[in-house]
Amino acid sequence: MTRAVRRALGLASAGSLALISPALLADEALETVTIEAEALSLVTEGSDDYRVSRTSTATKLDLTPRETPQSVSVVTRAQLEDFNLDTINDALESAPGVTVERVETDRTYYSSRGFEISNLQVDGLRLPMPYNNVHGDIDTAVYDRVEVVRGATGLMSGSGNPAATVNFVRKRPTATPQASVSGTLGSHEHRRLAVDVSGPLDDEGRVRGRLVAAGLDADAYLDRLHRERGVLYGVLEADLTDSTQLALGHTWQRNDTDSNMWGALPLYDSAGNPTDYDRSTSSAPDWSYWNGETQRSFVELTQRLSDDWSLKGTVTHLDMVSDTELFYIGSVPDADTGRIPNSFYLSKYDRHLEQWVADVHAKGDVEAFGRTHQLVLGSDWSQSRNQQSSLYAAASEDLPPLDDWDGDYPEPEFGDPDFANDATIKERSLYGAGKLDLADRWTAVVGARMSWLDTVGEQYGSSQDTTLDNELTPYAGLIYDLTDQASLYASYTEIFNPQTEMDRGGQYLDPIEGSSYELGLKADVFDGGADASLAVFRTEQDNVAQPDGQVNGRDVYRAADGITSEGVEVTLAGELAPGWQASAGYTYLEIEDADGEATNTYIPRNMVKVATSYRPASLESLKVGARLRWQDDIERERDNADGRTRQEAYALVDLMASYDFSDSLTGSLNVNNVTDEKYLTSLKWDQGYYGASRHVMANLTWRY
Repeated sequence: MTRAVRRALGLASAGSLALISPALLADEALETVTIEAEALSLVTEGSDDYRVSRTSTATKLDLTPRETPQSVSVVTRAQLEDFNLDTINDALESAPGVTVERVETDRTYYSSRGFEISNLQVDGLRLPMPYNNVHGDIDTAVYDRVEVVRGATGLMSGSGNPAATVNFVRKRPTATPQASVSGTLGSHEHRRLAVDVSGPLDDEGRVRGRLVAAGLDADAYLDRLHRERGVLYGVLEADLTDSTQLALGHTWQRNDTDSNMWGALPLYDSAGNPTDYDRSTSSAPDWSYWNGETQRSFVELTQRLSDDWSLKGTVTHLDMVSDTELFYIGSVPDADTGRIPNSFYLSKYDRHLEQWVADVHAKGDVEAFGRTHQLVLGSDWSQSRNQQSSLYAAASEDLPPLDDWDGDYPEPEFGDPDFANDATIKERSLYGAGKLDLADRWTAVVGARMSWLDTVGEQYGSSQDTTLDNELTPYAGLIYDLTDQASLYASYTEIFNPQTEMDRGGQYLDPIEGSSYELGLKADVFDGGADASLAVFRTEQDNVAQPDGQVNGRDVYRAADGITSEGVEVTLAGELAPGWQASAGYTYLEIEDADGEATNTYIPRNMVKVATSYRPASLESLKVGARLRWQDDIERERDNADGRTRQEAYALVDLMASYDFSDSLTGSLNVNNVTDEKYLTSLKWDQGYYGASRHVMANLTWRY
């Protein structure tokens, strides 16, 4: 789609929104009303549900799954608790269509539809994500659920890749008092304690609060690896008037990891033979560590303007620091002796990321042309400053075979960090979206976003200076209700990603354009208890920088077509029968480069994810469940030797059972990787490590 056509589509969408803007509302006296919960405040905790009735991640409109013209999945609080998914990595491994790339012990990438996921949200507010990866483990104690919208999501995310947006929805204070204490013991000295207290703080219930605290101390199946994690979350809500609500919150999390891996294990030796280490083998010395601290604060003001309209403003601040000492193996073991020659990188890496994000939007219903439409209009602004320091020291000696190594290696002295790598990104946007009731069975969801982006600074010797003005991102979807339970939909969505490469004329290349086309069928099934969907999609990238020689000693680039992915997704979520909850998804992918050759072969082409639980009517105190994750074989071409590294198809099976001893006390048992499958966690890089062996967790939870 040409830029001119895209701009026309975006302007048409914006015109549609303007046509039914609030200015056309009839003049009515505003009445004082009690604020009602938005879709973001719909909670999944306290129920066994594996689905939610509405989401707003894709457009900020409060839409049911059938009204959302994109593929959407949710990992609810019940799923998090049933399977002891206490990190975001664990949670996203249950999300259909998402691949969790555990490339190292403390750095993770996510992918969807063939592309890296570069967009995260917290409570629907976009969260810029430098380098498309997450450092450390994000604890789920703070969150009610995790929502995933797949495809290009530029309408609400701004810049990024056409992969998906992941929205973490925080727990909020409750109108009635409640409290819980949960303790978990597991294999490898796994110990975790979580406390959650919530309720009104005054007699009238106009002020409510919530406090969540969790702590982890655990060894691992990997040699020498030890983790400590602490998280504290506090939030207050106050009804300032009958129509005005103020919320304040702060989250603190600390991750301390000893003997973490930077990179991972060599996957082949000097003769090209697979290494096949024991799954507990680690490439980390006993002195390496990765410590990080994250503090996130927010203030949120919601004003009910009328029975149909509300105005909401949010400001959030993130401060994240990392402090590490790392050891990287830059060679492969000798085929005869297993020893690894001295080709190592010893690094002290420090990072400081500070972000400010603000958003204000109005949302409500509009009567126009004899029908009721839903509209959202808003603006957001963000500033992210990313400072990094990488100091290196010389390696001093070879390593013995890794299976025999105890982690003993001379620890260097690195000196003090130097934050010479310093870049700041500012992005501001205007956006609007509308759900338009076109006819009795026809609905359109349209939107547009106009963005301005400025980047200044340098990272690792490369200038980051770029400026983008008036970047238009359209969104269009059409839905036709076949019956009262089933709908067909078609959608076109976009996203853009700035580039710092220059062409032969010394001009920055236009942004990478990501676009997604999707056709699908969605239905309410099992007497309305579950949501089912079938989607066929195509995702494209254009204007990707490709080398184009040199001009006056400077590398230059040209814009070319990038990766294209096509595929099918099938999902099912909800109650299939009384007491039987399930979330299931199947994904089929084809990923090709501009020459039509298969690429990103480390991403599985076929993937199945199922989580299910059952509470029998004859014994409601008992719940049993299982989780299945299957992917077909993956591979990658070796960087430093002929041949390809291959991970055969595998399936991971987890089992759970819980029992309510009383209304307040519940015990549960989880057995993960029941078949003790040995598998590599990722082939995204030319190194890798093995996933966890069979392990057990026992939990006891008291609730008030």
